[in-house]
Amino acid sequence: MGMAFGVLIVQAGLEWWWGPVFAAVIFAGSLEFLVLGLVTATAPLATIAGTAFLVNFRHAFYALSFPLHRVQGRGRRAYSTFALTDEAWALTSSSVAQGWSSRRIFALQSTFHLAWVSSVTVGGLAGNLIPDSVVGLDFAMSAFFLVLALEAFVVRRSAPLPIVALVCSLVSHLLFGDGMLPAAMGSFIFLVILDFYARRRRA
Repeated sequence: MGMAFGVLIVQAGLEWWWGPVFAAVIFAGSLEFLVLGLVTATAPLATIAGTAFLVNFRHAFYALSFPLHRVQGRGRRAYSTFALTDEAWALTSSSVAQGWSSRRIFALQSTFHLAWVSSVTVGGLAGNLIPDSVVGLDFAMSAFFLVLALEAFVVRRSAPLPIVALVCSLVSHLLFGDGMLPAAMGSFIFLVILDFYARRRRA
């Protein structure tokens, strides 16, 4: 996925070295794909900031179960906060991970960061070798989240949430067109909260 993003950087008309810059400074895969499109379309800074907030707002919930209290040192804590990705959260949110050492958590996150920057760099350097006729690389992030959704369904066997998310997306697209993202995410979160309190009352 990082290599696909590096190739997209070059195909968007930017120099290859912008890939590692995006990867190192932003370090949020889905957001990087979106920001690339916004930057090449010369979108206003407010639009980019709003998109970043909506896409990465989930990290506020990740922080509730991330073992930041195990990370020692202000510098390492600041980096752990910055490098809190979906993958890092998935590995550290378990009860076992709550006892991991500061060194292990820091090594995990820095390894993810280095791997992402390296793969984006390779993709950027190889981007000039791939003809413009090759299409579909911008779908890498969508395919990634689709696979995650399928895996989550296999593990939890819960069909309602994906169906609710799909319905929220379709209805929001019909009502708001290209501005569907805030409405889709807002309505989905609202329904998830309602479902949570309904389950809690039944329990």
